[in-house]
Amino acid sequence: MRQPQRVIVSFSLVSFSLALALAASSAIAHAQTAASYDDLARSEAATNAENGKRVAPLKSIGNPTSDVSPEMQAIIGAPYPPHFNADPKTSAEWKELIDRHAKLLIAGLPAMKAKLGVKVEETKIAGVHCYIVTPNKIALENRRRLLIHVHGGGYVFGPGEAALPEAIMMAGFGGFKVISVDYRMPPDFPYPAALDDAMAVWKEVLRSHERHRLAIFGTSTGGAMTLAMVLRARDEKLPLPAAIAPGTPWSDIDKIGDSYASNEWIDNVLVTWDGWLGRAAKLYANGTSLKTPYISPIYGDFKGFPPTILTSGTRDLFLSNTVRTHRKLRRAGVIADLNVYEGQSHAQYQMNADAPETKEAFTDIAKFFDRYLKQ
Repeated sequence: MRQPQRVIVSFSLVSFSLALALAASSAIAHAQTAASYDDLARSEAATNAENGKRVAPLKSIGNPTSDVSPEMQAIIGAPYPPHFNADPKTSAEWKELIDRHAKLLIAGLPAMKAKLGVKVEETKIAGVHCYIVTPNKIALENRRRLLIHVHGGGYVFGPGEAALPEAIMMAGFGGFKVISVDYRMPPDFPYPAALDDAMAVWKEVLRSHERHRLAIFGTSTGGAMTLAMVLRARDEKLPLPAAIAPGTPWSDIDKIGDSYASNEWIDNVLVTWDGWLGRAAKLYANGTSLKTPYISPIYGDFKGFPPTILTSGTRDLFLSNTVRTHRKLRRAGVIADLNVYEGQSHAQYQMNADAPETKEAFTDIAKFFDRYLKQ
């Protein structure tokens, strides 16, 4: 009868010993972690002890999960695009890269048009190639409203139909008729060809539409062009749109702004200014100063601008471009809204029409336009 008791005691001693060992191991691990953090903190404090540059340790960032849909998590966690460090040396090499990128975008258009219920027609306006995107159902209040779209793509990507995804989403989610401007681009047509084309369309549209029913929108390069169009329209004493939506605008085309450094290698869309992006900037400017306001609108005067809504993400290489633009608009007395999405890199709010954040972003823009455009 005693033997079982001894066995029970024996197991109890083993369990107790194991518990002590685990506790000791945990304490050692905690001490090592604490010591490691303490060492890191001392090192960083010493490195950053003076005014000037901030130096951060190497780190990795996992996918955000809180308040981010699974669809958007997949985009946020994707690897870098294969062309992020492309370095075309000739016009032919640029055109091959542009064409390859365009084919990927065009392939998804039929499904997108069907899903969002829009039709697309080619046309020419003031001699400029354009597309008219019309939703199958237009609410009564939108029937006399019209949006002008200038696409993104670093002034090189998005020729022809490849420019259309954003216009289709705006028409589908917002219920607006949209004119998408297929402006000329490098390598054949550097600055100011793109802006000249967009302004030619704007002038022609003003012939048949009241400015109070018009808005201009676009993302990235299109965001910069939206701002530049307003600057130029004001300089040429033309009517301004009732509202604008420059999404994550390339408002400073040079590598100036905090997030060009803080989000470098974190943004999985643009990745770094020193890759294809900076090369496209120089190709577009073609020797013109990068601080020219029609190229980098942040250096223009925003006084008198129409109400503006801006969109970005916390990992966006252009987050500083967007924030600087928003702040400058506010300082100029302009009504300006700013939406920043958790975890998103550059323009990811428009990269999957099935992501809840995409519908949310375009719905916010549509509601903003509804507030400021005359019916």
